[in-house]
Amino acid sequence: MLRPVALIATCLLAGCGGGDGKEAAPDTTEAAPPAAVAAPDDATTPPAANEPSAATAADEPADDPLDITLTNRPWQGDLDAMIERRVIRILVPHSKMFYFIDGGTQRGLSYEMMQAFGEAVNKKHKLKKLRVVTLFIPTSRDQLLPHLNAGLGDIVATNLTVTPQRTAQVDFAAPLAQGVKEIVVTAPDAPALASIDDLAGREVFVRRASSYYESLTALNDDLRRRGKSPIVLREAPATFEDEDVLEMVNAGLIRYTVVDRYLGLFWANVFPAMKVREDLVVNDGGDIAFAIRKNSPQLKAELDAFMKTVARGTQFGNVVLQRYLKDTRWVKNATTDAEMKKFAELGQLFRKYGGEYKVDWVLMAAQGYQESGLDQKVRSKVGAVGVMQVMPATGKDLKVGDIHKLEPNIHAGVKYIRFMIDEYYANEPMDEINKALFAFASYNAGPNRIRSLRKLAEQRGLDPNKWFNNVEQVVAEKVGQETVQYVSNIYKYYVAYTLVLEEREKKQQQKDRVAAHS
Repeated sequence: MLRPVALIATCLLAGCGGGDGKEAAPDTTEAAPPAAVAAPDDATTPPAANEPSAATAADEPADDPLDITLTNRPWQGDLDAMIERRVIRILVPHSKMFYFIDGGTQRGLSYEMMQAFGEAVNKKHKLKKLRVVTLFIPTSRDQLLPHLNAGLGDIVATNLTVTPQRTAQVDFAAPLAQGVKEIVVTAPDAPALASIDDLAGREVFVRRASSYYESLTALNDDLRRRGKSPIVLREAPATFEDEDVLEMVNAGLIRYTVVDRYLGLFWANVFPAMKVREDLVVNDGGDIAFAIRKNSPQLKAELDAFMKTVARGTQFGNVVLQRYLKDTRWVKNATTDAEMKKFAELGQLFRKYGGEYKVDWVLMAAQGYQESGLDQKVRSKVGAVGVMQVMPATGKDLKVGDIHKLEPNIHAGVKYIRFMIDEYYANEPMDEINKALFAFASYNAGPNRIRSLRKLAEQRGLDPNKWFNNVEQVVAEKVGQETVQYVSNIYKYYVAYTLVLEEREKKQQQKDRVAAHS
């Protein structure tokens, strides 16, 4: 909700709380170690203050191999050299299933597997006092393999399908899963598909840096050879994971996507409205495996042996996989017919004030949906009002009129975010979308808190001027999931609205062309 402008000075000193009206808990943690994430919970792991950095030069001398600052310099070597350095760097995408940080605790399938791998290495090599540490480095999907080969990590630990294109770049450990099919998943109200050929001419939403994109490109070649229209490949943002795309499919934000069969069936337990089409197979028989640099025979041998103990079907794999169905909040359906009608009705006001205050009006509408579902009748327990959940005192300070009425309420919400951007981010070297994302984060967690966490992110070698996969990681660790989910939901709604508007514009252009030739 929007607080009184007068409280901003207090927020700078105390760090105000977020959308539920509660004050954020003060940051009482000790100074953060020079590491990408918090130290593991494992009691046998060296203290966090001694956590190693992401990289160092292979020939650089160091009195203490754990006393390394986070410079993220390239380093390459096999397992023996990693043991000597006492660190194995794990590249992971930030994902609700594979790797995330919740209130300072690292969690996820990849995290637990690689923690267990580190323990296996320590046990096999009888490392008791000077133990190897597994260091997790969150990395966007499109940078996983480039960073691995550049020496910025040692293992890519996530659901990678083994493909000829990838095998040319990296080596793979023994598969976590074999014979994995890539299948179509559709939205609840999507037009029915009788066969895979019915995707011809339809839009399918996938990341470019995915095996799904490769498989669909191959399918398009086949469709063209048979005289059919190709599938329209819509690129999901590089920051999206499979579960992000499936959230949007389940909510009706997009109509079609492709995922691994086991992921589709797994997330169907959480997203029951989406339709998992096991009969519509885009690629049959793929293997899922973790990736390493080529010419790393020691690491490959150790990983191969370990993977046999944690692969799908083992007790470890089954138990850990099920653990991540819990305690997760999901995006709502923002583009049903009823919701889009509401969006159209309010769009004129968002356009008006977005233009006046030079803020992306679609992004502001997305925040309005997150706050209230675009419902002016909504009242919170602490007294926030309307579409933008404005506190009456804030509305008074903003001098926009009666916020209990629709137009002044939207006016207040847009003006307030403009104030947040101008006050805290106007002179920062950020693009406009990141300025807005940081403003939303500051609005939820308090500007003082976000400012201090940007500094901490920079100390850890992350970009303090980018939210996703950078400052977002530190906020998840120090504040928890609420602020991260708040910003993430707004961005997802923003993407969804943008896609819908683009589709409508294309249809209108087609209608105009038909009318011009009639």
